[in-house]
Amino acid sequence: MKLVFFTGVFFLSNLILSQGVYTAGARNLALSNATVAHSDEWFYFNNPGAIQDIKKFSVGVSYENRFLLREMQSQSVVGVIPLKKGVLSIGSQIYGYTQFRSFKTGIGYALPLAEFLSAGVQLNYQGMRLNQNYGNANAMTAEFGVLSKLNKKVSIGFSIFNIGSAILDDYEYDRYTNEMRLGVRYQLSNKVMFLSEIEKNSEYPLNVKISTEYLPTDNVYIRGGFSLQPVSYSFGFGYVFAKSVMLDFGTSYHQYLGWSPAVSCSYKFH
Repeated sequence: MKLVFFTGVFFLSNLILSQGVYTAGARNLALSNATVAHSDEWFYFNNPGAIQDIKKFSVGVSYENRFLLREMQSQSVVGVIPLKKGVLSIGSQIYGYTQFRSFKTGIGYALPLAEFLSAGVQLNYQGMRLNQNYGNANAMTAEFGVLSKLNKKVSIGFSIFNIGSAILDDYEYDRYTNEMRLGVRYQLSNKVMFLSEIEKNSEYPLNVKISTEYLPTDNVYIRGGFSLQPVSYSFGFGYVFAKSVMLDFGTSYHQYLGWSPAVSCSYKFH
């Protein structure tokens, strides 16, 4: 029975993370990860070039539990450091449990190319660690992203993961896939934001994601969205304390696998 359980968790984890693409932050989850055109302190996990709204040194921590399974939990940290020219980002995530664990650690740098345009690159060290019978595999991956602010209301973001087509091993399936994301952010008003995105992974069908965020008050956020591949729904909320601390909760629902809750907290230094 333990062997069957381990095998199921292994293949489910491989399906979710073998492509090497990681997401983090309860805000992102509540927005169905349709965030390639959005700029906040979690841009390390979304778009290396999305720095247009980054003005302060920020840090964040996040916890997510995929499908309410102890074996499929992840912990993430992120840091954003504005420089005289550009923004430096660092991040790390650990996923899994003792028998199967994947990780990603990296650093990125983004630079404004014009008042309306920014671009960034990111280098990651990531891999998988299985139990002693299977061994470990690690690789370096690279990402590139741009964010264009067309006007006060509309922004367009684009990112690509695994530019150099890094592989974990020479075996056919031990490789990271390539992924491209293209999205639009529409700021309807100071209180309402819409996000839409198309995502294409080289191993999976085209995914469409749509989400929205609403501010009923100055420090309360309500979010929701959905994606089509696989079909899942998400929602969540956030609360800002003293204009510096953001506490977020989000969850997604997969039609077959169930709920995946997440909580995150970020702090902006003033």
